[in-house]
Amino acid sequence: MRRCTRSIVESLAYDIMLSRGGNGTIYYPLFYYSYGNMDPVLEMLEHPRTVLGLSDDGAHCGVISDVSMPTYMFITHWIRDRRRGRRISLEQAVKCQTSETAQTYGLLDRGILKPGYKADVNVIDFDNLKIHAPRIVYDLPANGRRLVQNASGYSATICNGEVIFEDGEATGAMPGRVLRGTQAAPSQS
Repeated sequence: MRRCTRSIVESLAYDIMLSRGGNGTIYYPLFYYSYGNMDPVLEMLEHPRTVLGLSDDGAHCGVISDVSMPTYMFITHWIRDRRRGRRISLEQAVKCQTSETAQTYGLLDRGILKPGYKADVNVIDFDNLKIHAPRIVYDLPANGRRLVQNASGYSATICNGEVIFEDGEATGAMPGRVLRGTQAAPSQS
């Protein structure tokens, strides 16, 4: 019986990996799903000392891509799509990903929409926001590989008052700059 079950599992894995023209992937959660749900993650997300990272797309190159974390963890899963258990409110998610993160990292000139502050904004088509399957691209020096994961449903990204992405495509505008250290809050005159 064990051999038959293993054979079925192996066959299923091969079928999945051969899907999408041989580019299929198998998602295997390593952490926080031991009880068959993500309730432990919700508990951590709601803890007052939890701070979200800033994403690390490409940091592990061909092994993992956590770039979908802001889209999946807060928008598609915890706000819109979760069917079992409590959800997170849209307001809580926005605050956690903006002002709370900015405060933690000492970026006191951003994270809220207020006169004098840096106004970086995502315009989101909430109902059509979707994360696409991960894929491997060979765009690093010496044809090195990395795992990337795109999302659709971001209508526009505005940085310093200029649209830098529209419907997922770069506009060519690059009004941002490299930040070195903490940033003071704007003076309120």
